[in-house]
Amino acid sequence: MKSTHYFLAFLFACTTALSCFHANAANDQPNIVLIISDDQAWNDYGFMGHDDIQTPNLDRLAKQSAVFPHGYVPTALCRPSLATLLTGHYASTHGITGNDPSPKYAERNSKLYKDRCATLISYLDRFKTVPKILGDAGYLSHQSGKLWEGSFKNAGFTHGMTRGFPEPGGRHGDDGLKIGREGIGPIKNFVDMATAQQKPFFLWYAPFLPHTPHNPPQRLFEKYNQAGRSANVARYYAMCEWFDETCGQLLNVIDDKGIANDTLVVYVTDNGWIQNPKSRGYAPRSKQTPYEGGIRTPIMYRWPGKIKTGERTEVVSSLDIVPTMLAAANAPIPAGLPGLNILPDLEEGSAIQRERIFGESFAHDIADIETPEKSLLFRWCIEGKWKLLLTYDGEVNRYKSTHPREEKRPQLFNLADDPWETKNLAKDHPDIVRKLADAIADWYPTNERQVRTTFE
Repeated sequence: MKSTHYFLAFLFACTTALSCFHANAANDQPNIVLIISDDQAWNDYGFMGHDDIQTPNLDRLAKQSAVFPHGYVPTALCRPSLATLLTGHYASTHGITGNDPSPKYAERNSKLYKDRCATLISYLDRFKTVPKILGDAGYLSHQSGKLWEGSFKNAGFTHGMTRGFPEPGGRHGDDGLKIGREGIGPIKNFVDMATAQQKPFFLWYAPFLPHTPHNPPQRLFEKYNQAGRSANVARYYAMCEWFDETCGQLLNVIDDKGIANDTLVVYVTDNGWIQNPKSRGYAPRSKQTPYEGGIRTPIMYRWPGKIKTGERTEVVSSLDIVPTMLAAANAPIPAGLPGLNILPDLEEGSAIQRERIFGESFAHDIADIETPEKSLLFRWCIEGKWKLLLTYDGEVNRYKSTHPREEKRPQLFNLADDPWETKNLAKDHPDIVRKLADAIADWYPTNERQVRTTFE
């Protein structure tokens, strides 16, 4: 009888040790889920205070996360912003500054145009992307949603949906763009496979939501189509809730597998969007621009038991996401990344030590794929409550109405008092203008002519 008790005790000890081993292994290499909203304003969420748009699933995620309401992307355009999340670099470094080679210099679908498209995609080969680094560390990875830089394999994912250029519809995602709008079956199948193999995984969820076409389910459109609100705005609001529903479906997959505590979830938007009530397009100072409506986004990090929850006051950048995810996975962080590994601060609840963040804006159409500055429109810096925009004379080609650049002098805004940037305070604070302009010049000097460097 005694021997039976000893055997049971031994078996219990082994089981406990094995359980602890798996828990420690999961903490050493957590699953990583990166959720990327597509064309959504920074305040278009319940947890960000919107009066009408309902986002219950992202609200729940916010309660479980470290939330940075003052998050930013360095470039307010889909393709360069996503390339930054793959590489951890500014657009001026990774070279993918716009969505397309300018058709002004190479007719669309011509051989020259296709060659330039292929060259842009090849720029990704110069970097160890996040999925490549995680793959070397033993992770499986899955791409769904937007991906401009060729097939999922080209970006380093082990699994995915996008076939990529030059395949039909490969410009920005082809089959990958079905995710969310047509359910999340491919993601569920991938998670089932990865967990069955007891492999850590990385999920890239970048659905074509709430991006145009704004064609939400009728039930959601009817919910928001109220008197006094344009149908265009109602459709956009409905798209935001539709996107939220898909995020809930994704998070449920993680929860239902019982792996939420072993999974780091990161949330960000690729760039902003302010719906134009008179058309199906965006309003001024929105997508493609360096104003808050273009570059600001909430950024969230959830890792139960590891990351302290709550709202954070610091200004952060999407550039921080790459080194932070890699640190969580105990994977090597490439030298020279401009973002910060903020994981220790997230775990300890300590303040992030950084003086300022930077960003840049380029035209949608790339005038010269080998010289990014030819399409440079703005550079900007945020330090504390102050934000400085400097205007450059890069070529726009299409979308000229998006970039009127009527104010060619420096623009200085007090974001604490004026988050919608209605008053240029440059004349009133020349010392701050000079200080931040010098910081921008030290960050990334350019030989391209700036329209004006003084406030007079």
